[in-house]
Amino acid sequence: MHYKILPDNYIDTELIETHWDDILRFIATIKLKHTTASQLFKRLNSYSKQHDLYRALKEFGKIIKSIFLLNYIDDVSFRQAIEKQLNKIESSQKFAKAISFGHNNEFIQAEKEEQEIAEACRRLIKNAVICWNYLYLSKKLKEEKSIPKKIEMIKAIKNGSVVTWQHINLHGEYDFSEEKMQDSVGLLTSQNFDLNLNVILGA
Repeated sequence: MHYKILPDNYIDTELIETHWDDILRFIATIKLKHTTASQLFKRLNSYSKQHDLYRALKEFGKIIKSIFLLNYIDDVSFRQAIEKQLNKIESSQKFAKAISFGHNNEFIQAEKEEQEIAEACRRLIKNAVICWNYLYLSKKLKEEKSIPKKIEMIKAIKNGSVVTWQHINLHGEYDFSEEKMQDSVGLLTSQNFDLNLNVILGA
């Protein structure tokens, strides 16, 4: 063979076959939630020598990993889909940092309960921004009369993400009094909640 890339190791299929029943029991235990995967692996790692079942699981994992890598190399659409999801995750992490811009994005609260409250507040702000984005996009889709432009907008939304915050002044002061809590944009109309894409596209 004259391949430029050759494997430097082989999967021990005999070890997998020998412990196949144990592997199935291991998976069933996790699926049935009798215990967690981390607890089982912790027990297997506690042996002075690497446990045979642990070695068999590692070899079995190599099969799945190898198939994934080959698909990633050969399938362009699969690779693009993964990159798209990774970009969304990265964007979500940047979003969290943008909200928690103080103290180097670290919790300064000492107590666990206070940390949970701080995290809940950050999650509430993120959800509020995302909800506003959804409502605003729904309103714009409802208002657009041109079918080609609606299709173009839907494609842009599908290829993009509602996890965006550049249009929000996160460093500003907010007044949540009843006097100021008015829907001046017209987001909460019943028409915006009754958004049927099939009707929009004339399907």
